[in-house]
Amino acid sequence: MSDPATHSGAEPREIWRQPVPFLAFGFGSGLASSAPGTCGTLVAVPLAWWLTGLPVNAYAGVVLAAFAFGIAICADTTQRLGVADHPAIVWDEIVGYMAALLWLPRTWWVFAAAFVLFRIFDIAKPWPIGVADRCLKGGFGIMVDDLLAAVYVNLILQVAVHYFL
Repeated sequence: MSDPATHSGAEPREIWRQPVPFLAFGFGSGLASSAPGTCGTLVAVPLAWWLTGLPVNAYAGVVLAAFAFGIAICADTTQRLGVADHPAIVWDEIVGYMAALLWLPRTWWVFAAAFVLFRIFDIAKPWPIGVADRCLKGGFGIMVDDLLAAVYVNLILQVAVHYFL
């Protein structure tokens, strides 16, 4: 991962109003001075709540499309910034959180637990998330580690929902 202080591209605050970076920066949430990933995930909560009202196959399709779209917008934005995975890019957190909720009930506690667990896995990056984060590059690399974090979260919550509640 490149150090944002040593890049030669644009600054996030210079380009965030352009359509592609605006989306990659999570509608501007990634520009938060601290915890941009958490801010991006917070943006995902009402979006996911609204979208989980769709039939599950439609919701899965939206998540899949957002993932594919994310590969392109994250790649484009990293190119503009000249940084491999700038912290302001939080589209991956938005899609990761939405993916974490697939096939789960639409309840406040599931959404809250998914938020906390997703942030833990996204920050801690246990195997294979950390490997993906270090080894995969470009837009796909940015997106896939958050998708892997979502898988962990989803599995934990599926067990909780089906066996303990």
